[in-house]
Amino acid sequence: MARPRMLKLREVLEEIEMSRAAFYRMRARGKAPKLIKLPNGQLRCRRADLDAWWAEHEMCA
Repeated sequence: MARPRMLKLREVLEEIEMSRAAFYRMRARGKAPKLIKLPNGQLRCRRADLDAWWAEHEMCA
């Protein structure tokens, strides 16, 4: 079984074009993509979770 693609926080920030500070403010409000904290303290985001976050925040025109 293939392991899901995990993105580093830096990769997530680059994709959503947001500063780390702004991301943490959004995370504090519960509006950021779901993150996983690894035992070494690093944060990761599943590609599927980021894609779901994008889909949830698409604006209907």
